[in-house]
Order: sequence, then C-alpha cells, then structure tokens
Amino acid sequence: MSFATAAVATESFAPLSIPVDAGRSAVRGEIAAVLSMRHGGARPVRLRYELVGRAGAPVVVLAGGISAHRHVAANAEFPEKGWAEGLVAAGRTLDPAVRQVLAFDFIGADGALDLPIDTADQADALALLLDHLGIARLQSFVGYSYGALVGQQFAVRHPQRLARLVAVSGAHRPHPYAAAWRALQRRAVALGQLQCAEHHGLALARQFAMLSYRTPEEFGERFDAPPEVVNGRVRVAAEDYLDAAGAQYVARTPVEAYLRLSESIDLHRVDPAAIGVPTVVVAVEGDRLVPLADLVGLVEGLGPRGSLRVLRSPYGHDAFLKETDRIDAILATAFRTPGENA
Repeated sequence: MSFATAAVATESFAPLSIPVDAGRSAVRGEIAAVLSMRHGGARPVRLRYELVGRAGAPVVVLAGGISAHRHVAANAEFPEKGWAEGLVAAGRTLDPAVRQVLAFDFIGADGALDLPIDTADQADALALLLDHLGIARLQSFVGYSYGALVGQQFAVRHPQRLARLVAVSGAHRPHPYAAAWRALQRRAVALGQLQCAEHHGLALARQFAMLSYRTPEEFGERFDAPPEVVNGRVRVAAEDYLDAAGAQYVARTPVEAYLRLSESIDLHRVDPAAIGVPTVVVAVEGDRLVPLADLVGLVEGLGPRGSLRVLRSPYGHDAFLKETDRIDAILATAFRTPGENA
C-alpha cells in the first residue's frame, strides 16, 4: 500500500553537473517543498541531494546515521572526502559505472526544523525527491543506523517504489537501553544551553555517543596506556580522541539538528510484517545500540521476505563505516537476489 505524502514541490534550484567519462556524472541539487509531517502538520522543507553514476543506470539510495549527508564519496566534480569513502568506488557493488547512487540530507539536518521529526517524514521526503528527479523505482535502499530506519519506513509507505532493502544496524524499534543513553546525551546539550555553552554540551553528547558506537575491545587495544597528571588533573589515554571527536562534530552540526534527529531515532516504530519487500538485515555482534536479538526479532517479523547476516567486528555500531570490504561483500550477495534488474 502507498501512503500519500500530502506535499508539493514549491521551488526548484538548478543542479550543478559536470559531465565525466563514460556518461558518468555527479549532480547536486536542492528543492523546496511543503511536507505533511506526522508531528507538525504541513511544513516547508529543503531537500538537498547528490546523485552519482552513469545516466540511465539503476538507482540505489544510500543513507547513513544522523551525521551522514548527501556526499558519500569523492568524485571528479566534488573531490572532498565523503562519509562512505571506499564503498562507492570502482569495482565495488556500488560502482558509479554500474549504478547510480543517490544520497540526501535528512530533513532537519540543517537545524531549521524545531519540532519532532519522524522517520516516516524522512521516507515521504525521499518520495518527493524521487518524484522531482523522475525516478519511479529504486533498485535498492541501503541504510545504515538511522538510514536503516528510514529505509524501513520507505518500504512500508512506498513499497511499489522499492525492489529491495538492506538494513544495517537498524531495528524496527529502539532498544530501551540505547534510548536511555540518547536521552542522557540530549540532557548534556540542555545543561550546556542552561549555562550558555550549548556547543560544549553538544561536544560532550558526541563524546558519550562515541563510547556507545565503539566497543570495549577496541578501546582496550587503542588506549591501554597509564593516565597522566596534567595541571593537577588525571587525564586518561582516550581523552584526546574523544575531545577531537567532539570538536569535529560541533564544527559541522547545528545543535537543533542533533537534538531533533536523536529524538527521531527514539520515535521510530515499524511493524516488520508491514515491510513488503525483500530485506537483508545486517547485525554486528557487540553492537550495544542495536543488539543482535532485536535484529533477529526484525527478521522473524519479516518472515520469508527477510534474511540475516551477522558480522563480528571490534567496531560495534560503526562497523558499516570501518569494515568496507565485508559490507561490500554483503551488498554483492544481496544484489544477486531476485529483483536485481528491477
């Protein structure tokens, strides 16, 4: 069944495009639209996207965590490093010579929406974007973390536009332990705001998040060094790493964007039985945010449409970003299933 988005495009901006060899290109664009949001009614939004690959090739949407954005990998037109560098590359499953890869900025990522944002809103925004681009159906939606949640909603709300879903480290509902962790991170931001130091609060929230993304095993290998006494205070080995992570995040993330997208993870609820497309679920042993048991439950709810792949990785929730070869192998197998040429 398809859900109406109750949204119309109101304005379009000319995309940037420079043709490259073999008919491949990278295009960035932006449209303004009105989107009917689950918790806020009709709201103006801007949909920013990047489409990379050979014109006319099948289209795959690639969506990551709440920190991800429309630029997934460096290319001739936009050479800056992307968030999925190495996964979208020659010889990979997501080779731009074989497939077009579409990525978009999540609504709210610019900090312009001060209201609860549902993953269903993100799915409907993507449907609007596909309408604008003239894309009737996706060969696949590959989602990691928050992107996996959006992919699930897209499969529920717009199943006729999707041949296959690959959901990595994203369950049909948040685990209460992970939700509690995120709630404390948001409180750190709120405390910073009360002290007129919201960016310090955001940096601290990001540092807490890094501990939840990675595993004790990785920290044991990287930071097994005695503490130092600096200016009369004890400083442990991981603090430089955490400080750098916080500073980098603050430099690129509006506070309101972090708060609303963090909330959006905790609002997410999908009935697995309502996902009507073939779905590959990828779990990581040791992921403390999305436990293996929750993803087993998702696959059980999918029935014959679902299959499960399990990775063992010291990188925990961040395995998608670090285990490029292994993720590519999973995608290659998933894309050989029925629906490849859809």
